[in-house]
Amino acid sequence: MSELSPVLTQATPVTVCRGEGMYLYDAADVRYLDFTAGVGVTSTGHCHPRVVAAAQEQVARLIHGQYTTVMHEPLLELADQLGSVLPSGLDSLFFSNSGSEAIEAAVRLARHATGKPNVVVFDGSFHGRTMGAAALTTASTRYRAGIGPLMPGVAVAPFPAAYRLGLSEDAAVEFALRGLDYVLATVTAPAETAALLVEPILGEGGYVPAPPGFLAGLRERADHHGMLLILDEVQTGFGRTGHFWAHQHEPVVRPDILVTAKGLASGFPLSAIAAPTELMRRAWPGSQGGTYGGNAVACAAALATLAVIREENLVENAATQGERLLTALRAGALGEPGIGDVRGRGLMVGIEFRTPEGTPDRDTATRVQRAAADLGLLLLTCGPYGNVVRMMPALVVTAEQIDAAVVLWSKALARVSGDVGQGKGTDSVR
Repeated sequence: MSELSPVLTQATPVTVCRGEGMYLYDAADVRYLDFTAGVGVTSTGHCHPRVVAAAQEQVARLIHGQYTTVMHEPLLELADQLGSVLPSGLDSLFFSNSGSEAIEAAVRLARHATGKPNVVVFDGSFHGRTMGAAALTTASTRYRAGIGPLMPGVAVAPFPAAYRLGLSEDAAVEFALRGLDYVLATVTAPAETAALLVEPILGEGGYVPAPPGFLAGLRERADHHGMLLILDEVQTGFGRTGHFWAHQHEPVVRPDILVTAKGLASGFPLSAIAAPTELMRRAWPGSQGGTYGGNAVACAAALATLAVIREENLVENAATQGERLLTALRAGALGEPGIGDVRGRGLMVGIEFRTPEGTPDRDTATRVQRAAADLGLLLLTCGPYGNVVRMMPALVVTAEQIDAAVVLWSKALARVSGDVGQGKGTDSVR
């Protein structure tokens, strides 16, 4: 008899049997409002009928056609259809399975194309758990501790996390860009720097949006120094933030390489990098491939996902419902001294907890997240200290479901506040 690794921890006590739209159901048919979306994956909700039908039809026709051996129609059609939503000029695609794989493919391409060894990432970054991606990740030591030596050639520059820095957004951007200039002057020379790699919104790093001006500053420096700009849109892409891509909140920004995964195929494992054909051609022969990348069933699901997002106006819905969620959570936080910040864009919202002394309060964040699960609302935590509760419902969420989630959130807060008031206390991270 075997079992799952004991290192795998579960964020909620729920074992699900089925999912439908915004809801998950356990064996007793207890319903849970899911504001995790499989960590931002089920963009069209659980088991959207269009996605299910597309996958079922494809399974009956072709499950796997290894794409460096044979080509198949869903892959070719998906590559064509993505052209209508990708930023202008990114007309060449390479598909793989996970975000980590796509990140490593993007870095490999950048090094091949430029002939330079180094990459700059930013404080709080999360780019994956595989060995190369872990070296690019600074969101927490748990992703990189104990596995060194890590891949060399990685430098870290500041991210403009205004709340953490205690600065205004404008001041935080100025601080971060000056910090990047300092890194380029002291750690990795531009002549040795292949790329800047950044998330438009920190994911595991605490759901921190890059303030206006930061991505434009990165673009300016990349152009000036002859570096590439890689945007990690694994969690932020496919409509989640109220634009199809999160960097489009700052429309002057143009990526050289864009990385996508998670919401791309509504739960099927699929990721991709997109770049100009001229740039993609500079990858060395044999550097791109993989057994399962561009799987036929996953591609069929991605095509259905893209159709649903378009036809049901889900990008617009993410913007509208995200603003409703953010407004309600900010209003509810006014009477909660333990909440230091409520931030986000679209359906990617983080609530940061702090102690009375202003230090990160992981214990309270975890208690509220677990209390919410007990009440029927599934949430996750994130951030370097684990003190940020994040909400990322599927793009199909309705106003009524947003309101229901806010009510459950308020009840969870009240339950935990009552525990603290009765002397149960917290164990904060200092």
